[in-house]
Amino acid sequence: MKKQFLFLIFSFFALTLYADVKLPNVLGSNMVLQQQSTTKLWGWAFPGEKIKITASWDNKTIETTADGNAKWQIDLQTPKFGGPYQIVVQGNNKIVLENIMIGEVWVCSGQSNMEWNYHLGVPGIKDELAQAGKLNIRFFSMPKTTSKTPQDNVEGSWTVCDSNSLKAFSAVGYYFGKQLSQDLNVPIGLISSNWGGTPAEVWTPADLVENNPTLKEAATKKAPVAWWPVTPGYTYNAMIAPIVNFNIAGAIWYQGESNTLTSSSYAELMNTMIGSWRKAWNKNLPFYYVQIAPFKYDRYNIGALVREAQTKNLSTENTGMVVISDLVSDTLNIHPVNKKDVGLRLANWALAETYGTKKGAYKSPIFKSFTVNGSNGLIDFDNAEMGLMLKGEKAKEIFVAGADQVFYPAMVKIKGNTIVVSSKQVKKPEAIRYQFSNAGIGNIFSKAGLPVAPFRTDNWEVNTGSLK
Repeated sequence: MKKQFLFLIFSFFALTLYADVKLPNVLGSNMVLQQQSTTKLWGWAFPGEKIKITASWDNKTIETTADGNAKWQIDLQTPKFGGPYQIVVQGNNKIVLENIMIGEVWVCSGQSNMEWNYHLGVPGIKDELAQAGKLNIRFFSMPKTTSKTPQDNVEGSWTVCDSNSLKAFSAVGYYFGKQLSQDLNVPIGLISSNWGGTPAEVWTPADLVENNPTLKEAATKKAPVAWWPVTPGYTYNAMIAPIVNFNIAGAIWYQGESNTLTSSSYAELMNTMIGSWRKAWNKNLPFYYVQIAPFKYDRYNIGALVREAQTKNLSTENTGMVVISDLVSDTLNIHPVNKKDVGLRLANWALAETYGTKKGAYKSPIFKSFTVNGSNGLIDFDNAEMGLMLKGEKAKEIFVAGADQVFYPAMVKIKGNTIVVSSKQVKKPEAIRYQFSNAGIGNIFSKAGLPVAPFRTDNWEVNTGSLK
């Protein structure tokens, strides 16, 4: 009995000797912490082990103790932007985090168009390499990984933006961050968490999908593929859950192409996903997203229906949508090569709505109302205070139908922020559709230069049959 007791005592002290304090990988040298906020530091240590933390911006030491699950967490108040700083974490061992900046942190998520980088082909980004190291930007790139349950750590490390690290990072994210850095004159931290081909279900906690009959039914229609996960929650658990303790300013999102066959539930799915992220971060995160681009899918109108759902998501508080139909040069390429202007338009939303530094128009005109005056249909728009204009002599991709639901190309006259639509074949307009197809590209813009978002005024059944 005495030997057993001595063995237990020896084991306890042996474990204590090797119970080094550990941090998750997202807490590391070169990171950016959200300025003027309460940010969390957390990790693991032997139960009961005392941990002291000292940040060089105020040199105050704060303390906490690891709990019975060998976990610890502490709140740290961050100052106004600046740096570089140092954080010392002292337990049985000592961890020194160097070259830390205080600034603004954003998550860049979605599928392949957010993932797209220098190596995959982005015109113009080669010109960025020489100056990349002069920008005060830091990157954290999530590896592609999945989990059935929420994880508390992920592989990866923070890197300083330079000519080498930029090549593997999201081009949209980079251009977004560059614009913020230049306009706000603060350090920018960008966390890239994306995976080409993934449907939005995998970025949403599984229980929220499984307990919603509409979302559950749509999820069952996702056939397994060899290159990306389709199981609800799997990338959320492995690529979002590990960083929800890390305070961020907001998120940008470019996804939707992989939900074209279940567009009827997409708006609800996105609202559910956004809500789950906000709950996890415990804040009303700004969420700015890209409307999917024109592309020739193999079924009728499935892209149009996703774009329609994305427009509906604008009713969700603190969201913004970038329309990019004018940035597409090849509708046979699902990855439009112009990533710079996509990033800049996302940045303009953030600068205006999150930071209050609006420089000009950043919202595309959105359909507001439809009225009929004789043989004319009148469409009014939000976000067109300066008026509308055509780029070209005749309007493209706009159609009008009567009660027979047969659509004809429309003639358009512009009066301020109203378009007047008519057709000799339609005596009384019942519905108008603009750029409501997979690959159609319209040419109606605000006078500020932003494309009108695709729309339809009807709720008639839409043909989504195969093109083959």
